[in-house]
Amino acid sequence: MTDTLNFAQVRQHLLDRTEIALLDVREEDPFAQEHPLWAANLPLSRIELDAWRRIPRRDTLIVVYGEHDGVDLAPLAIDRLVALGYTQVRRLDGGLAGWRAAGGELFRDVNVPSKSFGELVEHERHTPSLSAQEVKALIDAHADMVVLDARRFDEYQTMSIPGATSVPGAELVLRARALAPDPKTQVIVNCAGRTRSIIGTQSLVNAGLPNPVAALRNGTIGWKLAGQQLDHGATRQAPAPSAAQQAAAQADARHVAERAGVRWIALDALSTLEAPGRTVYRFDVRTPEEYEAGHLEGFANAPGGQLVQETDHQAPVRGARIVLADDDGVRAAMSASWLAQMGWDVHVVATPTRSAFSVCGPATATHAPEPEVTELSPAELAQWLAESPSTVAVIDVTTSANHVKRHIPGAWFAIRAQLAQALERIPDVPRHVLTCGSSLLARFAARDLRALLDARGSDTQVYVLTGGNVAWFAAGLPSEAGEQRLATARTDRYRRPYEGTDAPAEAMQAYLDWEFGLVAQLARDGTHHFRVI
Repeated sequence: MTDTLNFAQVRQHLLDRTEIALLDVREEDPFAQEHPLWAANLPLSRIELDAWRRIPRRDTLIVVYGEHDGVDLAPLAIDRLVALGYTQVRRLDGGLAGWRAAGGELFRDVNVPSKSFGELVEHERHTPSLSAQEVKALIDAHADMVVLDARRFDEYQTMSIPGATSVPGAELVLRARALAPDPKTQVIVNCAGRTRSIIGTQSLVNAGLPNPVAALRNGTIGWKLAGQQLDHGATRQAPAPSAAQQAAAQADARHVAERAGVRWIALDALSTLEAPGRTVYRFDVRTPEEYEAGHLEGFANAPGGQLVQETDHQAPVRGARIVLADDDGVRAAMSASWLAQMGWDVHVVATPTRSAFSVCGPATATHAPEPEVTELSPAELAQWLAESPSTVAVIDVTTSANHVKRHIPGAWFAIRAQLAQALERIPDVPRHVLTCGSSLLARFAARDLRALLDARGSDTQVYVLTGGNVAWFAAGLPSEAGEQRLATARTDRYRRPYEGTDAPAEAMQAYLDWEFGLVAQLARDGTHHFRVI
């Protein structure tokens, strides 16, 4: 049995729609610079924490690549996946360079399947849109209109169109009638860039909303590039629909989903989908608050709009089956209609009873067993740092964004997969203390660090901070912020050109130009199986 698959073999699996997970094990930023269309980012740093959840079937065909700064991460990633029980793990022959040399198309940014699909939808359906200047003129004229922001609520709060209401993507068909009961009211849908506003607008068009509907062309990026002001900290949320409005939305959503090829399945028949060689993802597409109040057993939470936007993250096994559930008959059907058009085999749970939503709280974490480590309490670490700071190096392996925002005074930031490089910058002291948000990732990092130090013949002691940074801060111990001690570059997070409020205009325009070119890239790649209804 070969231990590699080449570009042509991987491509054939994608064309044949047989299950395959093509994994890029670099950090998110290098992944975002270039990768194949269906590559999913699973950083080497997080394999033990995320693999079982994201790739639930242990005999899934997995193909791995990832070289960063001259270091091939694939062999170690394969070892870790095999240790987790995966039995069909292969290397991509030649890695990313081999893919490129074979003529494979490479894409930039993140969530590319969803974003390229959104561009194809607009290209084929001519989704109506209005420019930032046109929408601003309507607002200034006090026109009969509503602006619906289709992003997550936290994104909406960061910056929004003046007067906009937060209606995350999957909620649009369910709640639009409550916000615009008069069919003459103009409905504008926006996101930060293009994808969610296109999909949201087309959702309302597909569902037959009687109102005139248009996307805000280029979203908040277009608004800022037009020199117009955004609101910050808005809190407007859509009301619940009336019984009549929900019934109309149910009928519309069902019709759209049926046109897309979605199938319905009874809750007690779900096991029939779990055939040998088939991965089944189960998602509850309601809000996190609704999910925690009560959900179906075995279902993870993935609000529908974000599921459509981030399908590669939620379902990295291309060719898998996806089952969606809600309690309103609208959100799952609309989300499923889009996934089906993206080439997924999608089912919706048929009218689950209220009593079936019996599991409360967040989803149970599924990860590898935690390594045994020597722990250190926050109080003990605080004493060491006060009495002999030159003998201790605190290494924080949390996300770089969290580290920069707040960390233990004197702590070094390091990416777990790059601890070898980090040790070149971190002082050689008698004691290293690993931490992260909760200490979970730090436990795995401590095992890696111990192996590195042993290989160097070092007798440095390695500890893990009990409870991590959360416990340190909860104890009222001091903190600091900033980038004073970065032992590795902040490549764990790709800075999206549309996030935050300080993105340069040049980066925003370049992002829009990239999105406009995605339809042509899809055609050159040829593996997407997208079908726009």
